[in-house]
Amino acid sequence: MAVIDTRGMSCPQPVLMTKKAVAGSGLTSKVEILVDNAAALGNVTRFLKSAGFKNVDASPNGDDTLIRASK
Repeated sequence: MAVIDTRGMSCPQPVLMTKKAVAGSGLTSKVEILVDNAAALGNVTRFLKSAGFKNVDASPNGDDTLIRASK
């Protein structure tokens, strides 16, 4: 499982980091991404769905949001 920490980054960095992690591993079927702003949450979620991740869930994690996705 890939775990990506994008806190403190503004878009498009969180999406680019997620895309790189998903493409780089090839067999990634589960991924977790930490985001700290609404724009990153929306953009990363949309990217994951377009990349074929079926189960995409976001939950609060302190001041941040943890996005969990699986194929």
